[in-house]
Amino acid sequence: MEFLLTTLVIVVTPGTGVLFTVAAGLTRGRRAGLLAAAGCTLGTLPQALAALTGLAALLHASAVAFQVLKYLGVAYLLWMAWSTLRDKSALTAGDADEEADGPAPRTARQIIVSAVLLNFLNPKLTLFFVAFLPQFVAGDDPHALGRMAELSGFFVLLTFAVFAVYGLVAAAVRTQVVSRPRVVRWMRRLFAGAFAVLGVRLALF
Repeated sequence: MEFLLTTLVIVVTPGTGVLFTVAAGLTRGRRAGLLAAAGCTLGTLPQALAALTGLAALLHASAVAFQVLKYLGVAYLLWMAWSTLRDKSALTAGDADEEADGPAPRTARQIIVSAVLLNFLNPKLTLFFVAFLPQFVAGDDPHALGRMAELSGFFVLLTFAVFAVYGLVAAAVRTQVVSRPRVVRWMRRLFAGAFAVLGVRLALF
């Protein structure tokens, strides 16, 4: 129960993944919101596997490796801020799932790839798996590896469930948002500014 509550707080707390998922749901509808949620969830898998294989501990011990990962994440967040700000494409009130032609497959891939990179390049996830998971596994447990794999799997499933809710809620209010051009402009500025702030915070982390 302690692990469940702590993990839920960590996952629900807005961060880069939540921000990206909400932006996808608002701008492109339900399908994009779910794709973003799936992509952000996939981005946690390398971190979980790294923790299980010991790579995360190595990154944590190596200042150079950790700094490289961190600044790659900073650069990607700043790029997301810039690309969001300069995006002038029109939004439509219809949900992407309900449009006759639907979004291009390349767009779906872009959403997933962007979401995966956002979480993959987030060193805070590495620290989470290194510092958090071992607290719930006894050092003398002969099945410690299996226990960590089980907890990691639960974290991944909870991440998708929570992010999917964020994406669907954002898509539900999409019509009210995109029908107001001024709101759309300020929404893009807000998301761009949020990505930039998160990038600066990560740089100072």
